[in-house]
Amino acid sequence: MLVMGSMIGSGIFIVSAEIAREVDSPALLIGAWAVAGFMTIVAALSYGELAAMMPRAGGQYVYLRESLGPLWGFLYGWTLFLVIQTGTIAAVGVAFGKFLGVFFPAVSSSHWILHIWKVPPIHVGPMVLGNMDVGINTQNLVAILLVVFLSVVNIFGLKTGALIQNVFTAAKVSALLGLALFGLALGRNAQALATNFSGHFWRNAGLDAQHAVQVGVGGPIVMVGTLTILAVAQVGSLFSADAWNNVTFTAGEVKNPSRNLPLSLALGTGVVIALYIACNFIYLMSLPLDGAPGAATILGRGIKYAAEDRVATAVMTDMFGAVGGLLMAAAILISSFGCNNGLILSGARVYYAMAKDGLFFRSVAKLHPTYKTPAVSLMVQMVWACLLCVSGSYGQLLDYIIFAVLVFYILTIVGLFVLRRTHPDAPRPYRAVGYPVLPAIYIVMALFIDVVLLRYKPQFTWPGLIVVLLGIPVYYAWSRSAGAKRASAQP
Repeated sequence: MLVMGSMIGSGIFIVSAEIAREVDSPALLIGAWAVAGFMTIVAALSYGELAAMMPRAGGQYVYLRESLGPLWGFLYGWTLFLVIQTGTIAAVGVAFGKFLGVFFPAVSSSHWILHIWKVPPIHVGPMVLGNMDVGINTQNLVAILLVVFLSVVNIFGLKTGALIQNVFTAAKVSALLGLALFGLALGRNAQALATNFSGHFWRNAGLDAQHAVQVGVGGPIVMVGTLTILAVAQVGSLFSADAWNNVTFTAGEVKNPSRNLPLSLALGTGVVIALYIACNFIYLMSLPLDGAPGAATILGRGIKYAAEDRVATAVMTDMFGAVGGLLMAAAILISSFGCNNGLILSGARVYYAMAKDGLFFRSVAKLHPTYKTPAVSLMVQMVWACLLCVSGSYGQLLDYIIFAVLVFYILTIVGLFVLRRTHPDAPRPYRAVGYPVLPAIYIVMALFIDVVLLRYKPQFTWPGLIVVLLGIPVYYAWSRSAGAKRASAQP
């Protein structure tokens, strides 16, 4: 439930529109999700070995520390705290507020309670930074209240957080399954079937096909091949399938972790990817891929130009009218709530593990005296996530860090090879399926995607790299301080 609940947020309901605009091919729309699915499942099977070897709180932070050294573990934790985890918590919270506004129009990003500043756009090469409103409106106030509520609830023991996770994950998996089943039974549209299938499914999907990509924000349009455009499209599909690794953060509190962690990683990612690919087939059966941004009808706008990119809402509205749109909005509310609970519950365990190593505020290593949960860590995470909600920069930061997330997945799987060589006799209750071939294929694919993103999506990649690199001097300052404290404490 934690794996599935952390993975399923709002991405699957939205990002297919952007992917469709990029790949301009029904086959490549499915292909983009299939590539993300293959990579996610291979990575999860590889992480299963590390999780079974080192079932300790902190998960990926611990694997990087033990295989490549404390600097790499710290850089992961630093990036996770600054942007990856807290930025995702903030963004998912605001998505919750956005869809709550469907039922309560007063909840809106334009209803300001306190407007502090409009940050002007700042052009740095192909990147545009800034260009955001800072302050509190009714939408991000809802996000803040949600983050505070779930952070406090998770202080009261893992069982409380797990109960919320189980209920809401079951609800949103059912919603995705419902979308797939209803779409199969009622959503088939003759126009969509004719334009997306009937000899058109493979259009623009050949290896010799050329696709247009804009380099950076407002940069030149260049033509690239099919493999390159699939790599560019991974920004959406890999992000939607991300956060599956969050279950490893809670390893210290999992019963029989050597068995249950690998099993949860394999089952959770497998179920979610199957649902994601099924939902994209439903989109193609219900709506034409192509459309016009100014069209008056749902079918006229198609998948590419669904209103505000809400493809799933467009499909449900086409099937059931306005009631379908409301049902989809309710499903996304449930999805966002459960996703945020999983992110909050698991993220705090990483900063707790870092603090125990002397690489974060010392108080964050304290457990609640009664509930034995990392209460201080939960509160620190809560405060920073709430600040990101107010700053208006959560979406921008989140886009920027996709590249860095992939870098740390590559490094962690490299760590699997390192540990096989340096600790050949360590107990391995589970061994990675397909080792060494599948992990090696993952590394090659992920490196190719990162290189392509550096070249064609610089606004997403270079800032993420800068955030990671800024952690290096912080690490040396913090580790020196921790070493000095340990030396002074000795008699």
